[in-house]
Amino acid sequence: MSRYSVAHADPQGANDARPTAMQIIHDEQMEDKLVGKAVIITGVSSGLGVETARALAATGATLYMTARDLDRAKSALGDIFDPHRMELIHMDHTSLESVRTAAQNILSKTDKITILVCNAGVMAVKDLQLTDQGYELQFATNHLAHFLFFELLRPALLAGSSSEFQSRVVIVSSSSHRMARGLGPSDNYHYQKGGYDPRGAYAQSKIANVYMANEIERRYGSQGLHATSLNPGIIATSLGRHMSEEEIQALLQNPMVQKFQKSPEQGAATTVWGAVSEELAGKGGLLLDNCAVAARGDYDENPLGGDAVPHTYCAEDEARLWKDSLEMVGLSSEN
Repeated sequence: MSRYSVAHADPQGANDARPTAMQIIHDEQMEDKLVGKAVIITGVSSGLGVETARALAATGATLYMTARDLDRAKSALGDIFDPHRMELIHMDHTSLESVRTAAQNILSKTDKITILVCNAGVMAVKDLQLTDQGYELQFATNHLAHFLFFELLRPALLAGSSSEFQSRVVIVSSSSHRMARGLGPSDNYHYQKGGYDPRGAYAQSKIANVYMANEIERRYGSQGLHATSLNPGIIATSLGRHMSEEEIQALLQNPMVQKFQKSPEQGAATTVWGAVSEELAGKGGLLLDNCAVAARGDYDENPLGGDAVPHTYCAEDEARLWKDSLEMVGLSSEN
């Protein structure tokens, strides 16, 4: 049983007794324990990215943080931004070239990375939108950009692993991955055959996040590079910027949503737990929920549920997605 099980047993809304990201750092006794280590966080212009950065900064690590709008990110980070051990780097997740440039920028400054947090994302894009490369916007932003970023940073992540702290990749997914019923066919990731649905497209991108973490563990876990994915919970952030005000208000006024809703500080807790917890040392290929490894259950579409469902783990689809993703980002094989 998780040390946080009792706190999550009967949630009472944002800012209740459930842990915050900073509490995780304190409970794991990680203050100033990663001095000299490099940590990468994507999407720090608002919400969970900011709170993840706030907590991981307390470890003493050097933070390299990406955002599409650097001025907005610097404003959001506010007084936690320390230019002596933090750097903001431009990265547009809709552009694979921008991802390559950001990775090159980071690798010009460090050849060893200990933690990569894939946090940036988008959801509820109402109409089918394609990137310049012809990829569906949610799949491209949430999965392909992070996949390419990981592949480019992989040598540094392997080099940054040590016996005292093995490298970790933490990917923010969603309970929505449960609604995908597995990965779609390879020839329709981008709805080339029609049938676009905002919720379905988001769910597909989120199961891709889970499968990416699972496959990283399968390929590199034995080399000291581990990966987990997670459901952060219900948090009011700019992730819902494509939703109408009416949709947002209807959601936030739902009594069950109000009960389970977390503050951004609480929403980042599972991310930070995945990044630093002793319990996960040397482990990966796991879905996390409420600062614990998610229990395994049967299939259901409950958007408030956090359990893993049968298709959360599927070696065949994980391998297929990896192969297809390499091709989509222009890497015919791994070096």
